[in-house]
Amino acid sequence: MKARMCCAGLRNLLQGLSFSAKYYSKHNPPQTVCLFSKIAPKKCHILGCSKSTCTHRTAPPGSILPCRFFSCKQEGTKVLSKRKQNTSMVTSELLHKSLLKSEQKNWNNISPRYKAMTKRIREKLEELHNMYTLNSRSPRIRFGENVYFEENGCIFLAKADDGEGNAKILFSIEDLGFSDAFIQRIRISPDQRYMAISLKSENSEEATCIIMKLGNLPVVEKVIPSVFSFEWAANDVLYYTAQKNLKCQNVFMTTFTYQKLTKLVYTEQDARFFVDLYCTKDRHFLTINSNSKTTSEVWLVDCRHPFESPALVQARTTGLMYHVEHRKDQLYILTTYGEPAEYKLMKAPVASSGKENWQLVYALERKTKLVDFEMFSDDCIMFLKNAGHLYLNVISFVSHSVQSIKLPTWACEFELESHPEHTTSTCYFQLSSPVHPPKRFAYSFKENNLIEQAVQEVPIITNCHTTRLLAKSKDETLVPITVFHNKNSKELHRRPLLVHVYGAYGIDLNMSFKEEKLMLIEEGWILAYCHVRGGGEQGLSWHRDGCQHNKLKGLHDLRACITLLHQEGFSQPKHTALAAASAGGVLAGALCNAAPALLRAVVLQAPFVDVLNTMMKTHLPLTIEEQEEWGNPLEDEKCMKYIKSYCPYQNIKPQCYPSVFITAYENDERVPLTGILQYVQKLRKAALDHASRTSNKGNWIPNIILDVQADGSHCDSSWEHSLNEVWSLYCTAP
Repeated sequence: MKARMCCAGLRNLLQGLSFSAKYYSKHNPPQTVCLFSKIAPKKCHILGCSKSTCTHRTAPPGSILPCRFFSCKQEGTKVLSKRKQNTSMVTSELLHKSLLKSEQKNWNNISPRYKAMTKRIREKLEELHNMYTLNSRSPRIRFGENVYFEENGCIFLAKADDGEGNAKILFSIEDLGFSDAFIQRIRISPDQRYMAISLKSENSEEATCIIMKLGNLPVVEKVIPSVFSFEWAANDVLYYTAQKNLKCQNVFMTTFTYQKLTKLVYTEQDARFFVDLYCTKDRHFLTINSNSKTTSEVWLVDCRHPFESPALVQARTTGLMYHVEHRKDQLYILTTYGEPAEYKLMKAPVASSGKENWQLVYALERKTKLVDFEMFSDDCIMFLKNAGHLYLNVISFVSHSVQSIKLPTWACEFELESHPEHTTSTCYFQLSSPVHPPKRFAYSFKENNLIEQAVQEVPIITNCHTTRLLAKSKDETLVPITVFHNKNSKELHRRPLLVHVYGAYGIDLNMSFKEEKLMLIEEGWILAYCHVRGGGEQGLSWHRDGCQHNKLKGLHDLRACITLLHQEGFSQPKHTALAAASAGGVLAGALCNAAPALLRAVVLQAPFVDVLNTMMKTHLPLTIEEQEEWGNPLEDEKCMKYIKSYCPYQNIKPQCYPSVFITAYENDERVPLTGILQYVQKLRKAALDHASRTSNKGNWIPNIILDVQADGSHCDSSWEHSLNEVWSLYCTAP
């Protein structure tokens, strides 16, 4: 039903989310989310200090031992007898199998027609992939004189002054027999005697943690299944969170020398909260972060005394989010505390960390998105977004000054590289856009300037023009749009247009580089990204204005954006396609019902299209925690009526729909496949009913295609998805 992002940095916190184990959420994100696809990406993500989301509320807090449990059962909900439940389940399963078989048969009949087109697209994408992706390299992590890096499923160790030609292999996925897995996260112990690695496959939400004992001959010390996050509290003490049914609510500690033991140290009992771990940059504290969509609670483990009980920073207070860093006996706290309810940097003594002692260090400007945050010994860097432009603020704790540095105007997305040593004098990061491959930059604290790294080996497309627009929504709110098109394209109103939307969870549209986007630009397409409310492009208030009882504002924003694009001469309805993934399917599906004449085609990946029925099913693993985004229709009749007013499945009716291409995953744990199957059946019937009633008027019958993939999981980022995205556009669009 829903998606969670892997803890790849503070941006998860800053989006006010608590993600499970995947990159993109009902987005994409992931972006995205997910919104976040690359062609045959290298299956490695050496994540640096994985900062986490932090959130909480006044209801029962997470407990330090003993373990307490929770129930997802809602009071007042009618419970069926076991016989009726079993009968209902059997009937539902038979219906599911029947629908799935029907769609698979339909797909097998359709797909051969496009064999030649598929071959052309595949060859072009492979060419672009070889040109760009294969020239990139994975991040390097430096610990003193040692450099760790990952290439092709192997982890290497090299000496900083010796070059990588003499690198030593520490770990190989293939040697351990994990052929279908990729490296998701790496953590090196402070004394570099141990290395913890998480392995994950595209077909599973859960990861396996492998602990290697390093030395002349590295050996596997321990294997821990179903792990989400993990951090070293000391040289031989590892804390980790266990994941079950897309939830993380238990924190364990395990040791590797002397008396080896594993014990439970923290349990969260509120079903809306998700627990993950993070080590402060100076490694003084390990933080246990319990987060809902709107509320945080953080506990500190002193890394000098890792066996002592965690200490509470600030008890959960509904609506208060915060994240903790540490420097010189002071906690530096990114928080929504105070007015306005946007992120601020505050500080407090470790010994008296309650919010009554928090002192303001820096507050963001209005409509500014805090994308990420990195702490160093004497400075911190905030990566910010305002009016679609990226820039960074460098805050000096020594001179008490703030320097603002603009980043290149073409940049739409950034990725912070790992900096394990907080005393480093340089901060490295990469910038990209949908049509601009990642380029490495560095900020030097000593030189106080931005440094562009080695010249790009691969030529970058120079004939792509970027335009930023503002659409006026129904309530006069101005909604940003980012547009890309080929400078050489003539008569833009005749060119095909691909519109992207997400609008949920406070997540920005994923605008990182993708080869398939570059291919579309080269073939004359216009790409538009609509930053509607519900996303996070203009701060936390932008998200609040598009969630729960404000969801329709996101729909109004999307409609206004597409209308403005056509008015400005970017294509026209008969050449316009709309793309969305996961939760973005809510707005895309709602627009299909409300204004189908604006579109000719819709391309959806693992779309969330049955909000009402899904939010009524508390047995699903993420329903309870999602109530802060969508509301609780079980207990609030007004909420039920409101969801019903925009829910894509609930509002299908006989009319002239655009063509629709949906990619779904048979084993998707977040968006139930049954809901998508029923949506497709109902949509196809409505389109055929309309066509039969108006056959004499020459109305066309849209293609409504569902590709159910047996492999892959929610918002897959594989090669096949990249191919399908372009393929589906040509199948559905004119």
